[in-house]
Amino acid sequence: MGALHAGHLSLVELARRENGVVVVSVFVNPIQFGPGEDFQRYPRDEAHDGQLLARAEVDAVYRPSTEVMYPRGATTRVHVSGVSEPLEGAARPGHFEGVATVVTKLFAAVEPDRAYFGQKDAQQVAVVSRLARDLDLGVDIRVAPIVREPDGLALSSRNVYLDAAEREAATVLSKALREAAAAYATGDRDPDRLRVLMLARLGSEPLVEVEYAEVVDPATFQKPGSLAVMAVRIGKTRLIDNHDLAVPFLG
Repeated sequence: MGALHAGHLSLVELARRENGVVVVSVFVNPIQFGPGEDFQRYPRDEAHDGQLLARAEVDAVYRPSTEVMYPRGATTRVHVSGVSEPLEGAARPGHFEGVATVVTKLFAAVEPDRAYFGQKDAQQVAVVSRLARDLDLGVDIRVAPIVREPDGLALSSRNVYLDAAEREAATVLSKALREAAAAYATGDRDPDRLRVLMLARLGSEPLVEVEYAEVVDPATFQKPGSLAVMAVRIGKTRLIDNHDLAVPFLG
């Protein structure tokens, strides 16, 4: 959705290595934002994005207008049942329907062989993977690892909303994931105990309001599983993060 950072560019780099032609879509999708969310203030910097993509040597940038994507009278939406419903789906009703619809339209426009998504939006990855499989879209969904700051904070376009104190508080997400991964490594597989562990760490930061913290299956987003996922609010900013506990946490 633009406001590109090193996480986005890691997707471009992976695509560049694996393909002869790379197309990047940039579109702040209005139908995946709910009432009262940050669509109007979502960070946008087309000039800077263009410079980054030129340096990354992408072959084309697809930057459609809202009017092109959703012509007057367009009412069709794509709904992916099951995996889209818990956690982010419950917290942001209609969000994944907006995601599935725009991704379907982008695939139709570009006709890619492979499409690249970041692991930070883990439930989105699961929704898009199910969408591509169920509709036989012929697109290989490739997932790149989360890119983190040196202190562990996952890169996000929304990080620019954080003031200095909030930015410091935001490191508690990666700390909670690191502690859960350490417990998992010692043999604790109980999702409820791991959840309590994460909640305790998140709760130690006064500026953090927890929306959810769970350990789920990465394909279905149901228990049990090994993927720790969380969403919090820090001030007016909503942040998500995740980590597969079966893998050492290196962030």
